[in-house]
Amino acid sequence: MRISESGELPDQSDMELMSAYLPLQQGDLLELGCGTAQTTRDLANRFPGSRWIATEVDQVQHEKNLASNGLANLIFQSGGMQQIDLPNASIDAVIMLKSLHHVSVDQMDSGFQELHRVLRQGGLVYISEPVYAGDFNQILRLFNDEKQVREQAFAAIQRAIESGLFELDREVHFQSLSRYEGFADFEQRVLGVTHSNYDLNDSLLASVKSAFSPHVDVYGIAEFHNPMRVDILRKI
Repeated sequence: MRISESGELPDQSDMELMSAYLPLQQGDLLELGCGTAQTTRDLANRFPGSRWIATEVDQVQHEKNLASNGLANLIFQSGGMQQIDLPNASIDAVIMLKSLHHVSVDQMDSGFQELHRVLRQGGLVYISEPVYAGDFNQILRLFNDEKQVREQAFAAIQRAIESGLFELDREVHFQSLSRYEGFADFEQRVLGVTHSNYDLNDSLLASVKSAFSPHVDVYGIAEFHNPMRVDILRKI
């Protein structure tokens, strides 16, 4: 396993990889740390035969998700990987999209035990984590340096394998595209999330805007190619 890969990476997306490697047609699936649940909604719409549970620890966002749900094959629950309110061996696959490094370090190991508990034999865990590199990361680290927590998340994945709970099914390194319609869009989608309080003062906000501005094109759009790593684990 490698926390990152050097050199040119293929352009891919989590949607493409999940569609290729997860049982999305008919499975019982769980997303942990769903945020606005846009990806979960897209998957539930695309694969109407699947059944989804999406959890979020941020109560503000969870209430928004509950209020906006209109899909018969998607339900929302409050909570995270540390304590999953589901029966033993009831899930075919779990997805965590940029959420593992937000789990408290002292709860990651017990969280993987919970994943093992709720998964059926041979069930999969799809963990997508940002790599600490790239232009977008250089902006992010001005107000939220995640180097240490991302390393700790990777170490927790390794321990889950070494402990015998899971085996590594595959690891994929790629780059994803993120797109912002100017700095106001970035402020809303990144700085304005309710699960984190960045509380930037005027000086730091100006520094972030200054770092963001060179990436805005003549149409007011900023695009970033972000190095990513996916680890797919299989329950033993």
